[in-house]
Amino acid sequence: MSESTQPQVVETLVNAELTDRVGVITLNNATRRNVLSETLLNQVIAALADFKIKGARVVVLRAFEGATVWSAGHDIKELPLGKEDPLGYSDPLERALRAIRSFPAPVIAMVHGSVWGGAFDLVASCDMIIADETCSFAITPANLGLPYNTTGLLHFLGRLPINLVKEMFFTAAPIKGDDALRWGIVNHLVSSDALVDFTMTFAKKITLKAPLAIAVVKEQLRVLADFQPIAAQVFERLQDMRREVYESKDYIEGIQSFLEKRPAVFTGE
Repeated sequence: MSESTQPQVVETLVNAELTDRVGVITLNNATRRNVLSETLLNQVIAALADFKIKGARVVVLRAFEGATVWSAGHDIKELPLGKEDPLGYSDPLERALRAIRSFPAPVIAMVHGSVWGGAFDLVASCDMIIADETCSFAITPANLGLPYNTTGLLHFLGRLPINLVKEMFFTAAPIKGDDALRWGIVNHLVSSDALVDFTMTFAKKITLKAPLAIAVVKEQLRVLADFQPIAAQVFERLQDMRREVYESKDYIEGIQSFLEKRPAVFTGE
């Protein structure tokens, strides 16, 4: 077999286990701080599909044990450099968010460490967040000159007060433990040594409840939260505004400065 025809080996970046109807998906890419690459996200989506077939009644989404960064966010190296929507409908992160939100059982994000950028959208799309005192959450498109999509903004508006959403998007500053609890980002804030036991006990309680009733309530809440009528011309104007941003010099500068590990210099052009 020639080198060109050898099968490509895909690295395993996610571990998935199902025990007593509780599925656990562990992000396990320590070398890149669980960056949300296409490969990792496809493995999350595949794990959810498998859990659905096997009848998981709860899924826990977590980082590998000892991770100080839960996830560094979207893989910046995979973002297009201009003239293409960086967060289109078929983007791997968008597909993963839909898989979590439409999964017919509760998905709990268990957070130890910091959550950055698109990873915050990932955990916010889970039904509940349980975290410890090491947690922090930041949404960072302003650091990159990246125009966040309208769907993503609706995810945050459905969960958080609009003034907090504005502060987080405008400053890109992280919200930490106690403030995350006060603002309702997390459902429960517990000590690091209790996080796993608390989360798994919480999940197992849900497995004892009626799964069909829970599934329909989750879907009802998703539909009701997502129902935001927007006139066609308004949506088209927003999309045109986003296009101007991802075709701008600032967007190119934001991506290149990140890859070159230097401060960005934005000119508004």
